[in-house]
Amino acid sequence: MSITTLTSREFNHDASKAKRAARGGPVIITERGKPSHVLITIEEYEKLSQRGKSIVEQLACDEATDIEFDLPRLGSLAREADLN
Repeated sequence: MSITTLTSREFNHDASKAKRAARGGPVIITERGKPSHVLITIEEYEKLSQRGKSIVEQLACDEATDIEFDLPRLGSLAREADLN
């Protein structure tokens, strides 16, 4: 995956160049030398937006049949209960 950087002027001048570049990775668009926007393909956007759903949101959708998720390990948080 490569990252392409274009100025806003370059983006406005040749949007098709930016769209072609987005197929290979994110395109960062700058304004006055600072990053202001990122162009990605719709497929990449859909992948990224799926990560943000909570387990509750996923279970609530109609297509919720086989949802995989990893439970976090408690590690040092787990301790034996003192029942004395």
